[in-house]
Amino acid sequence: MASAEIRQPDLSAGVQDALGRGDRRGALALVLEAEQAAPRDIGLKLQRAMVSRALGDLAGALAALEEALSLDPYDYVALLSKGAVVERMDGERAAAAIYRNALSIGPPDDQLPPPLRAPTERARQVVANTMAALEAHLKARTDAVKADCSEASRRRFDESVGILAGRARAYNQEPLLLHYPRLPAIPFHDRALFPWLPELEAATDTIRGELEGALAAAKDDFSPYIAYPKGAPVNQWGELNHSRRWSSFFLWKDGARQDGACQLCLKTAALLESLPMAEQPGFAPTAMFSALEAHTRIPAHTGSTNVRLLCHLPLILPGPARFRVGAETRDWKMGQAWVFDDTIEHEAWNDAGELRVILIFDIWNPFLDAGERELVNALLAARQEFFAG
Repeated sequence: MASAEIRQPDLSAGVQDALGRGDRRGALALVLEAEQAAPRDIGLKLQRAMVSRALGDLAGALAALEEALSLDPYDYVALLSKGAVVERMDGERAAAAIYRNALSIGPPDDQLPPPLRAPTERARQVVANTMAALEAHLKARTDAVKADCSEASRRRFDESVGILAGRARAYNQEPLLLHYPRLPAIPFHDRALFPWLPELEAATDTIRGELEGALAAAKDDFSPYIAYPKGAPVNQWGELNHSRRWSSFFLWKDGARQDGACQLCLKTAALLESLPMAEQPGFAPTAMFSALEAHTRIPAHTGSTNVRLLCHLPLILPGPARFRVGAETRDWKMGQAWVFDDTIEHEAWNDAGELRVILIFDIWNPFLDAGERELVNALLAARQEFFAG
């Protein structure tokens, strides 16, 4: 932002005085004379661009801004001004890319000097207009081709159009511990990969009955899911840290069966043991009842590794509750489970006025073969051994 400041107050006053008298040529002469003495002064080049625009010489203004940007390609004022000049010369579409580059390096709104607020807002408007027009154009040109695709393919294609148009964000796997390469980044996986899902869904009433028994007999064992120690950075978890607004009752935790909890939920535990839960000693499986209080949001986050996926089964659903993975948001529905990749950014909302509870457990990623599973377990055990030593 240094170039936005006038480095030579006397010159600036002289330029403004000349412009005030309508002597634009005189103002330009003053700036050119100063530039001879300081050819690398970005502030002077910005003044020359401003005076050139006042003269109607847009090409001259653009040349001055290009000189400024050759000295500092990340000068926000120069980029913003270049976008404005290009917009006047060639229209919004030509200026949109320049404006996007400027906005990507601009200061936060609360740090914008007042003279830059209107130009910044104009830049945002041009970028938004251009993205919307591009997306509409792309959809119009591809709708006929898309007609023969499946619903899932159309949704994926529409997401790609939003990304190509610059409106939508591309969500990738962001594991906190282990990123296993060449596994597909799929927010919600195809049910056909998990032939046991109907069996799980058919047991909803049984599992819910045992959950209600656990709530009655061991309510205090539903502990805050987020529990950072004092002094640790909590980032987005400040509101939920050590809060019962999001609590959990573990049946398995970090690979260890919680015998007391499973004793309260014998049928649920037996069913889970029959499913392909991720067996990773010291790490997985984890299986739990996850309870979210009324009108509570779990902020966006990612999980530890893409070698396993998570399964959700809603058990207590008193009203609307949403779940987003990447760009796709779904509503939970009783009796319907799904499997998703939690290394893709996800978040949840309980929009209802009462407690929402779901069953969560992790399973092996079906794109890993049995040999790779053993390799992954050996890898994680070796890492644990290294840091323990």
